Amino acid sequence: MTEAPAGNAALHATPYGTFAPASPMPSRRPMSLPRLQEMRTRGEKICMLTAYDATFAAVADAAGVETILIGDSLGMVCQGLASTVGVSLETMRYHTESVTRGLYRAQATAWVIADLPYGSYHESREQAIRSASVLMQAGAHMVKLEGGGWTTDTVHFLVERGIPVCAHLGLTPQTVHALGGYRVQGKTEAGAVQLKKHAHELQDAGAAMLVLEMVPHQIATELTQELLHCATIGIGAGNGTAGQVLVLHDMLGMNLGKMPKFVRNFMQDAGSVRGAMEAYVAAVKNGSFPDNAVHAW
Repeated sequence: MTEAPAGNAALHATPYGTFAPASPMPSRRPMSLPRLQEMRTRGEKICMLTAYDATFAAVADAAGVETILIGDSLGMVCQGLASTVGVSLETMRYHTESVTRGLYRAQATAWVIADLPYGSYHESREQAIRSASVLMQAGAHMVKLEGGGWTTDTVHFLVERGIPVCAHLGLTPQTVHALGGYRVQGKTEAGAVQLKKHAHELQDAGAAMLVLEMVPHQIATELTQELLHCATIGIGAGNGTAGQVLVLHDMLGMNLGKMPKFVRNFMQDAGSVRGAMEAYVAAVKNGSFPDNAVHAW
């Protein structure tokens, strides 16, 4: 018969191991909007990565990832859906709670962003704030929504009521059917003009961050220089943005389908998940990822 752990260890023993009696002291101060803006102002790249559960979130935090996005991409990489359209608000709430629990089991310094899923903010500003409140109460520090033009009023409504907002332009996966597939956006002169117009409107409405997905790198770089109060986060938008984001499963080489052009498999040479995350952070910080000749348009 195995003896029970002695002393205080017995209080923390589980079938899966022994929990530490307390979280370790953080190795950095918690992220905040002012700190992220300071990074953007001084030119230090912001590193963002998706996470959908407690363990991967805690490892990402310990690896130095500044911002964790609970993306509706979970519909594809966790649920096996064909697109993000089928993800519900309740699913996003569940994963947001899971991620934030994991962070508070560790150092809890990352800034947490949760996606507002398809159909949860399209009806009205009032619907948007109800949906955003669900995710904020689940532990998010900020919510993200897709699209420009009609979303500007919604962004202003949320920000005015104390809910930080990250916008998302370029390829917007929730409207992939309307866009005709996963295509680069802003390639034409008219498309670039509209994208820039929407970006400036979103900044003026109070969006503090802006994801630019599958946008020509020259357009993304120009926008980054123009938007002084809104940090651009690129994914397939070149290395001229204020920061980068990748889907966790993609950067670990675990994609179930075709690997997108803008992805690099950081797990290949890392030897561990944390090592891959640390390599990703280092590559974003030193500017070696993304490589415009390889990962951008």
